[in-house]
Amino acid sequence: MSGFSADWLALREPADHAARNGDVLADVARHVAGRDHLSIIDLGCGAGSNLRGFALSLPARRQSWTLIDYDAALLKAARERLIAWADETEELGEELLIEKSGKTLTIDFRQADLNADMERIAGWRPDLVTAAALFDLVSPAWIDRFAAALARWKLPLYTVLVYDGREQWTPPHPLDAAIHDAFLAHQRRDKGFGPSAGPDAARLMEAAFSKQNYRVASGESPWRLGVEDAALIAQLAGGVASAAAETGLPAADVEQWRAFRETAARAPGASARVGHRDLFTAP
Repeated sequence: MSGFSADWLALREPADHAARNGDVLADVARHVAGRDHLSIIDLGCGAGSNLRGFALSLPARRQSWTLIDYDAALLKAARERLIAWADETEELGEELLIEKSGKTLTIDFRQADLNADMERIAGWRPDLVTAAALFDLVSPAWIDRFAAALARWKLPLYTVLVYDGREQWTPPHPLDAAIHDAFLAHQRRDKGFGPSAGPDAARLMEAAFSKQNYRVASGESPWRLGVEDAALIAQLAGGVASAAAETGLPAADVEQWRAFRETAARAPGASARVGHRDLFTAP
């Protein structure tokens, strides 16, 4: 699985952080309370946004992170952006030592294929597995495999921004429903793990982990975008339109919708709401 640019990930990062569900995050913090050190694996790390989004909210002063992605260019971007984010940094061979707001983070960067290497990665037995905007891209069968792999080692999982299929755009356009239906169909296509779970991912994850006798806490984490997010709304609309076009919708309709959305993003009162869910699950 690949195809996400570092520029797109940087553009969406503030919206991702603002959307994080505080109740679910608080549940994670309670689960790891009292520990001075935590080891964490971040799956599909991209440019490191998930670490920046919640590492400072964890009670542990010392944290060891392993950032995993298939895309070597994104791992390079993650290193660069974490260096820029840190108060102090030190290179320790392949690892990065960061001081940030009183926390000490040791960060390792690993290139891996989550399809082929998932069971091996779970065998590293971290204190916490985490991911962001990942599980709607994998297949239902992969979710079942993943839940079983974590259950084997009794590993907890904290994942955010699982797309739930709900979108609302302002101002409305007559083609909104047709574009949205086409986008959802595209979401269910194979992204490298078999036909994707798409908007059913959160429900399937809750079922898979419940079957492993895990408890599951979940909550909404929607993007709430306004005119101040015009660049993100326009890029989002462009991505939705490109996906919809691949499903066979008339090109003229898709282009009409794309042009309207990209122009409307800068108009007073423009907004977009994109639904996600966050989940924390533990034995």
